[in-house]
Amino acid sequence: MLTMIMMILFFVVFGKMIGFAIKVGWGIFKIVAYLILLPAIVLMMIFGGLLYLAFPILIVAGLAGMLERV
Repeated sequence: MLTMIMMILFFVVFGKMIGFAIKVGWGIFKIVAYLILLPAIVLMMIFGGLLYLAFPILIVAGLAGMLERV
């Protein structure tokens, strides 16, 4: 009986740890995407001649950054 209770508690704790790891991983990915990937993609678009697409992306990202702080 004690073994069964310990197994259930083990799976509950292990499940919570997996959920926390997924949340942390998603948060780190969002930070990396915002700080590294977005500027790199915009710079590649500018150097590749897609300036007409890069400006709207810069405007949307700038507005999102300003509104996020409010």
